[in-house]
Amino acid sequence: MSPVRMRPAPGLASPVSATLRTDAAPFGRAEAGGPEVASFVLDNGLDVVVVPDHRAPVVTHMVWYRNGSADDPLGQSGIAHFLEHLMFKGTETHPVGAFSKAVSSLGGQENAFTSFDYTAYFQRVARENLKTMMSFEADRMTGLILDDAVVAPERDVVLEERRMRVETDPSAQLSEAMAASLFVHHPYGIPIIGWMHEIEDLNRTHALDYYRRFYTPENAILVVAGDVTADEVRRLADDTYGVVTPRGARPQRVRPREPEPRAARRLSVADPKVEQPTLQRLYLTPSCMTARDGESHALELFAEVLGGGPTSYLYRSLVLDQGVAVNAGAWYMGSAIDDTRFSVYAVPAEGVSLEKLEEALDRALARAPSEALTATAIERAKTRLVAETVYSSDSQSSLARIFGSALAIGESIEEVRRWPSEIEAVQASRLAAVAERYLVPARSVTGYLVKGEGASKASSAAAA
Repeated sequence: MSPVRMRPAPGLASPVSATLRTDAAPFGRAEAGGPEVASFVLDNGLDVVVVPDHRAPVVTHMVWYRNGSADDPLGQSGIAHFLEHLMFKGTETHPVGAFSKAVSSLGGQENAFTSFDYTAYFQRVARENLKTMMSFEADRMTGLILDDAVVAPERDVVLEERRMRVETDPSAQLSEAMAASLFVHHPYGIPIIGWMHEIEDLNRTHALDYYRRFYTPENAILVVAGDVTADEVRRLADDTYGVVTPRGARPQRVRPREPEPRAARRLSVADPKVEQPTLQRLYLTPSCMTARDGESHALELFAEVLGGGPTSYLYRSLVLDQGVAVNAGAWYMGSAIDDTRFSVYAVPAEGVSLEKLEEALDRALARAPSEALTATAIERAKTRLVAETVYSSDSQSSLARIFGSALAIGESIEEVRRWPSEIEAVQASRLAAVAERYLVPARSVTGYLVKGEGASKASSAAAA
């Protein structure tokens, strides 16, 4: 049960409730191919998306809730993730373990994950068992039972998960510190799993309050991908989810806006367990939901040109040409409700200090708009990105995740389908413009991971 890591199709959008159709008419096929996607809304406000795939008699059944760790109440970091764990602890109708045992007995698969902006639960089973999955999932949307005998041990499980993933991992500690420094006001700077001292204080009341606020049909999206039709799914959804009583208007997400950054920040994590020093840098950038005039598509493509593999500009410059690094790259987390992060990283070659590597990285970034943005490099990056999307269309579960994650942050089905053509339309001048606008020192946090004794050191410096 960990945060999902994927490349959902970015775009600009209005709220899902304004873009999902109330009938079940298909949206049609995109130019790049793909299934005919249909959507409708149940009377209780549950949004439903159907992605037909008739190649095998199986279905992927996913429920996405429009809440994630960035919606955790102040002082209760980790409650979204903690509740995800507790959702497997039984209801009035089904005792703890009954749901998982049913999935296993049917030869299916299940899991769940929490991200900054959503929480999702899914099962993959034979098509004839879809109604069973719907019945179980609809039941725990409203019938969750919690007592301290269940809550306290599960809180210990989460605390141990944090110890294993973060407290003993210097690279995870660096990532947390960099995020907290990049997002000085916004909850994206708080780890999804939560801060240790706040997890320790989470209790049954916190979990039930959060559950009652967000786990409602009008705040959820049902995505069914597989050997089904829209009419079948509508009938089954009406019989199961349709009986869940709505609780009124969808809960509002109230989040502070990250202020415009004014200073470059630097920090380091030193630990004797570090085997390979690394250099990382984050830049505060718009997401697919906050970008203007296609800037998100330009940032996505620029990250691919700059650092998307062994043919990318940074890899060729730092690894192949200069020999100062053994790896280098870049990535952009475009799928987010609020402003997000763009990252570059490099791993030094033997005998190269992080300071020398950073100087080389800075020179490469300064030259990137003039040297990296060749017609051949841009076309190659576009081909890779679009091909990745087309290949994901071959996976039933990937399709369900792409549509679910996009809709959960407020994108529309049409924007998901348009993403390949919008990436193809990005011009070199747009790439140079977003680099000049957003990849600047004042918007950055630079982190060093080094081998050493003692506590981690952090410092900040004014932007040049």
